[in-house]
Amino acid sequence: MVLLAWSCVPAAPAGAATGPAPGRAPAARAQAAPAGAATSALRAERVAGPYHDGGVLAYGSARFYGSPVGRPLRSPVVAMAATADGAGYWLATADGGVHGFGDARVFGEADGRPLASPVVTMAAAPDGAGYWLVSADGAVYSFGDARYFGAPAHVPSPVVGFAPYPGGLGYWMVTSHGAVYSFGAARYHGSLGATDLHNIPVVAMASSADGGGYWLVQGGGEVRAYGDAPSLGSLPRGQPPVDAIAVTPGGRGYWLLCGNGEVFSFGDARYHGGDQAARPLPGTSAIVAGPGGDGYWLLVRSAFEVGLAAPARSEGEGIVAAALSQQGPSPEGGRYCNPYGPCEEWCALFATWAWESAGVRVPRMAFVGDVYRWARAHARVMGRSARPAPGDLVFYGTGPASARTSPHMGVVAQVWPDGEVDTVEGDAGPGPGGWTAVLVNGPFLPSQSFFANGEPIYAFAAPPPAA
Repeated sequence: MVLLAWSCVPAAPAGAATGPAPGRAPAARAQAAPAGAATSALRAERVAGPYHDGGVLAYGSARFYGSPVGRPLRSPVVAMAATADGAGYWLATADGGVHGFGDARVFGEADGRPLASPVVTMAAAPDGAGYWLVSADGAVYSFGDARYFGAPAHVPSPVVGFAPYPGGLGYWMVTSHGAVYSFGAARYHGSLGATDLHNIPVVAMASSADGGGYWLVQGGGEVRAYGDAPSLGSLPRGQPPVDAIAVTPGGRGYWLLCGNGEVFSFGDARYHGGDQAARPLPGTSAIVAGPGGDGYWLLVRSAFEVGLAAPARSEGEGIVAAALSQQGPSPEGGRYCNPYGPCEEWCALFATWAWESAGVRVPRMAFVGDVYRWARAHARVMGRSARPAPGDLVFYGTGPASARTSPHMGVVAQVWPDGEVDTVEGDAGPGPGGWTAVLVNGPFLPSQSFFANGEPIYAFAAPPPAA
């Protein structure tokens, strides 16, 4: 899961469709925004801007060993694991690809297989000579000396966490509804599966040092201890959604990572820093502890330029191709300047540009609620529980009434067989100095958008049939 930085609150009055900014060539509005300019800006940002850290932030004794920034990837980066000595790490993508850095060897990938569900997490074998990849439907892919001990035949909700048993002799996994599955030497110690989670899904799990227990983490920051895992504390209500947990080597402390880059420490876990000072806030999705417990890495998924694992042939593929071509920070610079309209918050300008570039006769609009109302009159609007298609628009918030209730939107880029989606969204972070960007977001289940993105989804819109 990833919490994108959104700032798409319109400066123009609601109801006003916008045209080119004063002084701009009107012809630019009717053409695709120049991909070359975006690429040039992206390269500049990799040297001195929000991408310069390579998407992997190192704190304390942890060190940066490289990343795939600068290489277009087939699918979003979703997970990270460190080698046993902390001198390297792996990054995994949603389609099962693996990238190794430092002393991390690549032992195999799952990206050549037809995945029904995206990879959501990974874990390293204890000796660093292998790893597991785990997809949302519970499939487990083992490589190197990481042993396969089985997988659930069916999970009623997506798998969100995976924890190896010490010595690599088994493992647990947990679903968003709190059901725990144990394999090999890993014993079942309890779960939240029969508990009313109050619409706050489980997002992660971790094993105690001796394997005699584990922690389950809910998106609101609640940490539940089972077996011999000590109860060390939870976050108070009102914090940003939590994405991940990392445990100190002795199992007497842990860190919780919020999607906005904030890190909170409990027990003997020392705080070494977080990424919450950047403006806009980049989305972070994983925290990995160093072997000595005196440092950790954060994974900033939004730093990577990505594509689609298996682009679907659909009526919306032209819309998706146009949207993907714009990845990177806005070449127009700060103060919300962008190629799609005036210098103002521009997620709706970008989304309507993507439709327009594929032949949909839609006006450029700055307010998300206005796009929704236009779609109600001229296209086909679907409820939040509908299954969208590539090229559809996605509306975040609770309804179209105001900028507060309808703060952001994007373009659906890919729909996985299990219903998870990837989207392309404009006016998103990262970007200090006023930079905002076009980024790929996901995969995530639309029903869990609040914990994936900080806002729920209230509707989708399909483009009108071609004339």
